[in-house]
Amino acid sequence: MNDTMIMILATAGCYLIGNISPAIIMGRIIAHIDIRKHGSGNAGTTNVLRTLGVKAAAVTLIVDISKGVAAVLIGRHFGGDDLAMLCGLAAFIGHIWPLFYGFKGGKGIATAAGVIVTVEPLMGAMVAGVALLAMVVTQRVSVGAMLGAIALPIIGNHFDPKYLSWGIIMCVIIIFKHRANLKRLMKGEEPKVSFKKK
Repeated sequence: MNDTMIMILATAGCYLIGNISPAIIMGRIIAHIDIRKHGSGNAGTTNVLRTLGVKAAAVTLIVDISKGVAAVLIGRHFGGDDLAMLCGLAAFIGHIWPLFYGFKGGKGIATAAGVIVTVEPLMGAMVAGVALLAMVVTQRVSVGAMLGAIALPIIGNHFDPKYLSWGIIMCVIIIFKHRANLKRLMKGEEPKVSFKKK
């Protein structure tokens, strides 16, 4: 099997790994609902926390992060760092636009975190630090996510210029997926994070 075929198969496989949605699965199992029709409508950790509670949110977070980690490790095994970045991006996109669920998934933050920290641990830690600080100060997950996304290409470029365009792609997608949050923030209507089940 030639390198091009390996790249295609690895990337496609990691996209499908990204399709696995613990938020949607647990919504159906625990509450017999489509999580995308409740709360914020997002198939991600924050909406699971608000809709299903802390335990379900913890499982969602762990699985979504693990998807990003697995994708990067698969890419690195079959083609080195460049394929690792591509496979991580594929899993990230697969989480946001999953074929299995009508191309309507989550916003990709947890999966992106798994990807970034596995591609370059120190870079991931620094981006996570920016995101967590912003989240703690504002008490809004969306603010932390967006500021972390903006920090990614800036911090990444200091580690290696190859991370710049890759980081910009992830940043643009994350900001695009948070456009409704931006509108609510501008109106002062964005809810603060809560660790209590509604």
